Amino acid sequence: MLPRVLGLIMILGLLACSAEIGSSGDRSDPTPGVAGPPSVDPLLAIQTGVRRLSQAELDNTLRDLVGETSAPASRLLNEDEFRPFDNDYTIQQASDALITSIEVLAEQVADGLVGDPLRRDALVPCVPSGPGDAACFREFLQSFLPRALRRPTTSADIDAYLPLLSFASENNSAVQNDFYTAVRLAVSAAIQDPELLYRVERGTPGSEPGLRELGGYEIASRMSYLLWATMPDDALFAAAADGRLESPEGRRAEAERMLTDPKTREQLHRFHAMWLGYRSIPHTAELVSAFNRETSALIDRVVLDEPGSYLRLFTMDETFVDDSLADHYGLPRPDGGEGWVSYEGTGRAGILGHGTLLAAFSKFEDTSPTQRGILVRTRLMCETVPRPPPNVDADQPPQGAMDAVCKYDRYAEHRDQSTSCAGCHSLVDPIGFGLENFDIAGRYREHDDGLPECTIEGSGEIVGIGDFSGPGELSQLLVDNGYVDACAVEQFLRFALGREVTEYEEALLDEMTEAFRAGNHDFKAFIVEFIASERFARYAQEGI
Repeated sequence: MLPRVLGLIMILGLLACSAEIGSSGDRSDPTPGVAGPPSVDPLLAIQTGVRRLSQAELDNTLRDLVGETSAPASRLLNEDEFRPFDNDYTIQQASDALITSIEVLAEQVADGLVGDPLRRDALVPCVPSGPGDAACFREFLQSFLPRALRRPTTSADIDAYLPLLSFASENNSAVQNDFYTAVRLAVSAAIQDPELLYRVERGTPGSEPGLRELGGYEIASRMSYLLWATMPDDALFAAAADGRLESPEGRRAEAERMLTDPKTREQLHRFHAMWLGYRSIPHTAELVSAFNRETSALIDRVVLDEPGSYLRLFTMDETFVDDSLADHYGLPRPDGGEGWVSYEGTGRAGILGHGTLLAAFSKFEDTSPTQRGILVRTRLMCETVPRPPPNVDADQPPQGAMDAVCKYDRYAEHRDQSTSCAGCHSLVDPIGFGLENFDIAGRYREHDDGLPECTIEGSGEIVGIGDFSGPGELSQLLVDNGYVDACAVEQFLRFALGREVTEYEEALLDEMTEAFRAGNHDFKAFIVEFIASERFARYAQEGI
């Protein structure tokens, strides 16, 4: 085992940075982990806490920092909790088990790096003259540590690592006596540093109590983890160094550059998959891959390739398929084996017509009108649906008193018999039944699977709003009534904050929603202007 002296000293800081906060709530109550009414107007600054990198963020950071591509965080750390996003700092916790897992991760990554001469030599900017080459080791630290800690380093930072060079030449049979032993130890210690594992923001005092102005490097990390889910690249570090990120114009220019990077596409796909809940789809790898290509192509087109109204994500009258997926849906095959084909006459539109969403919200190896209705209420309308009463087994399908055969009748009897469940089911089930013509794999059907006597009418209702039939009409209903754009803004803000939006931020949410609408729902431009805003470069000294 590698010496733990420096690594353990640093990793113990984890316990001081975060604690288990509890379950997140909706905006009717203050967010757990965030103090009550903020002392700084949310319109002026972002209120946030210390955020530990998610598994995906840590894997991406290690990839870009030391060329590690084995996704060690996903392999070795406990799975992140999704509510719906994996970066919610109010439910993160530190523990002895976490510290041990990170230590193992750090040692494995450092071992792999030093064992790969190409990666090792790319990281070390000099050729050591011998095991104890202090000048070369210092040069390595001066090059590596600012990137690892995502800030300029001080002489004290460098000096803390210099004693590790002694392990390169000590007489110890358990340690390989060469210069790269010290490199291995330094990399392992840096990976365990709270400043790598956490997004630490200190800032400087602002114009009023509690307001902090972020420095360029802190802004760079905000930008890179929002748009890329990873550390800043060299260009962003350079923009931080020369002060460009401290002006709206500088942030706008860098954001526009970053949006052209493939990492942004990957992040947008992750954001939508978490928001809309299709991270895990219970079908074959081939079908899931086709579903994901279809949905990713739509996101890319609407947000980046043909920027304009984001509402097209829900109203687009064509979709991207290959021959196999076209056959699966019953659509015409595209020219050339894959491409865009029309939805005309199918009842589909936009992303709600995709297998990703239609397949993700199922249960009991069948479609679930309840789960699909919850999808719409919670993820597209940003409403809260209460949990089932404690005496209700939600892992069992509803059964009617007469054990009705047809699904619609079973659900109707269940609602009529259970007074404790009727209220919620009456809000979600009518929505889900409007999507029943599409099976667990997103294929069109006219009756319950295996039950030709159970004809599916396909009529649905959002209570108090209107009737619809199928994904196309549902999407248009949500768009026309202003739900989709408002909810998209709220989910993006939640993702950017790393927590629930609180009741104290209603004015901020309203302002951002109106700006989104005023900008013709251009999501790309909306992101750029959010980053360029003064509030993005500040934070309120509140929270955990």
